[in-house]
Amino acid sequence: MIAAVRRRAAKGQKLVSRGLVKWSRRVDRRVNRGLERAHPAVVRVERYGRRIAIRGRAVARTAGSWASVVLRPLLALFFHGLALADAGLRWLCATMARAATAASRVITPQRAAGGAIAAVGVLLVVSQFIDYRAIEIGQPGYAGLPGAAQVPTVDAETAGAAHAYLLVPVGLLAIALGAIGAVRSRPRLGLAVAALGLVAIAVILLVDRAAGLDAGAQSSRFAGATAVLDDGFYAELAAAGGLVLCGLLYYARPCLIRISLSGRAASARRRRPRRRASSQARVARSA
Repeated sequence: MIAAVRRRAAKGQKLVSRGLVKWSRRVDRRVNRGLERAHPAVVRVERYGRRIAIRGRAVARTAGSWASVVLRPLLALFFHGLALADAGLRWLCATMARAATAASRVITPQRAAGGAIAAVGVLLVVSQFIDYRAIEIGQPGYAGLPGAAQVPTVDAETAGAAHAYLLVPVGLLAIALGAIGAVRSRPRLGLAVAALGLVAIAVILLVDRAAGLDAGAQSSRFAGATAVLDDGFYAELAAAGGLVLCGLLYYARPCLIRISLSGRAASARRRRPRRRASSQARVARSA
């Protein structure tokens, strides 16, 4: 019985193996047929790809030759222009540095502050002959009109008329002090100029402002008469403030700090390099 069972099992295995062999042969045949059918299409695709590659190379060569012929001169011109601009900018910077160095030797902080004081003094003198106040007539009626319509003004006065031209000597004195300060170094001179500026500001605010905003008899003669301050008032006020600022600047200008001989010797000792000890004994002594 055991031998019969074994024979049956062997026959079953043979049948299964034969079926697998037949199925694998069928699959192999179908795959081979599919590959044979697909081979012409693959060959066509390969040929088409080669043609595209050849055409792409030709186009790349054409574009490269065009770029080398057209773009290379333009790029060369562009970079040459950049080089020239860089050289010109460097020359301009070097020229400006040399000019600034030469100007710094002539226009020192002392001379610049003195010249500013003299210029502000001239402005103060000139402002005394400019109209500093006027009386506008009928100003409310011109409120809605365009800018071309100007309010009529009467009774205009110069700035010096309000205080009997008191600030003219102040401006002349400021000019003289500025000229002296530009030639000689006098730090206290700046305080004197600042004091003159404060005096001018006090006169402008206490006398000119009160007189400029007073319509006086014109208010009874004209309807809607209003006193207004004109350009001369603000010009003299700016000049007076400039005197104060320039005077303080002259007093606090940069100056050369003198170093004593002991200070120079101490700084030289600090900058002097120390010698290295060459033996253990020197190391112990230095310790």
